[in-house]
Amino acid sequence: MAEIVRMPKLSDTMTEGVVAKWHKKVGDKVSEGDLLADIETDKATMEFESFVDGTLLHIGVPEGGTSPVDTVLAVFGEKGEDFSALLKEEPKAEVVAEKKPEEKPIAPVTVEVKKDTPKVVEAAKTSPVVTTLSNGNGRIMVSPLAKKLAAEKNINLAMVNGTGDGGRIVKRDIENYGGGSAANFVRVEKYTEVPVSQMRKVIAQRLGESKFSAPHFYLTMDIDMDNAISARKSINAIAPLKVSFNDIIIKAVSSALKKNPAVNSSWLGDRIRYNEHINIGVAVAVEDGLLVPVVRFADGKTLSQISTEVKDYAVRARDKKLQPEDWEGSTFTISNLGMFGIEEFTAIINPPDACILAVGGTKQVPVVKDGKVVPGNVMKVTLSCDHRVVDGVAGSKFLQSFKDYMENPVILLGAQNI
Repeated sequence: MAEIVRMPKLSDTMTEGVVAKWHKKVGDKVSEGDLLADIETDKATMEFESFVDGTLLHIGVPEGGTSPVDTVLAVFGEKGEDFSALLKEEPKAEVVAEKKPEEKPIAPVTVEVKKDTPKVVEAAKTSPVVTTLSNGNGRIMVSPLAKKLAAEKNINLAMVNGTGDGGRIVKRDIENYGGGSAANFVRVEKYTEVPVSQMRKVIAQRLGESKFSAPHFYLTMDIDMDNAISARKSINAIAPLKVSFNDIIIKAVSSALKKNPAVNSSWLGDRIRYNEHINIGVAVAVEDGLLVPVVRFADGKTLSQISTEVKDYAVRARDKKLQPEDWEGSTFTISNLGMFGIEEFTAIINPPDACILAVGGTKQVPVVKDGKVVPGNVMKVTLSCDHRVVDGVAGSKFLQSFKDYMENPVILLGAQNI
């Protein structure tokens, strides 16, 4: 008997999926556990295995097509079986096929240019235009190669002085053309449009909801990083693997959350959840947007364990191999742009967390120590808070605890935590 396989819900926020690739075609015999298709969710491209045995009778979503969760992905059954009645019972769902750019032929254009008012008419904004020009005194002489180069460079031939025989415009004239005045330079507006990926759609939706539904406020603090820099150098001299400043920040945040549980919380509409466990979401940039894999129970992990986990997440995120359990369940999020030279920024809260910490880069600046101006290393951090859950005092106490740990890493990093 024919059986429908539906578009699976592969993440908690997934509402529709894109079939990136079919590994089977209509008529193929499929066994349970066979790789059926690659499905792009809002967070990753995941392999979807068949959970039925039979012949693939029908594909409901073509490669590159988008369809809502629970709609018909495929139909399986006996070879030659009639499944039309089965599909008639299904509500019609819109399947959006992948749009391919149209290819339009390039049409040659003849343009008349008067001596006093030179003009070039553009045939197609997205395609080079080959032109044949004449003026009041006769045809402008131009070699075929020079004409082609002029079209590619969007150069108005009426503005070029020819150095060939009889004033003919040749290749070197186009290559040496300085452009003339800005008013005479022909410019073409160009742009590229690409479909919005599932990941980018969900990022837009979730962060839009967060920004406009959660009343954000921001707290910024300077952190003296001199001791942290020295501590990291010493740790890396004895640690089983190299740790980064980001690893130390994750450890300091988890310890500060343990002292300030009011920040380790979530707004759930009719109630506030104060989490006793500490799961740190670490924002990782990928090609299509941003993923936030979670370091679970970070307060109980050593720096080496945190470092190994974060490095593994970063590799799998960029390869689109993260699983739903890797990005679900954060209680607090860190977004670090310091490695890109950003000194200070504010981040949008990652629901359902109540707070997110934006970490800037460490910069050497003059600081006052013991009444003297000396060189120092300062890192700026900004805590974004959901005012429905966290008040200014609670957020400030958390930042002070975080500052104490970062500026006195000997308290944070006992031998058992390396």
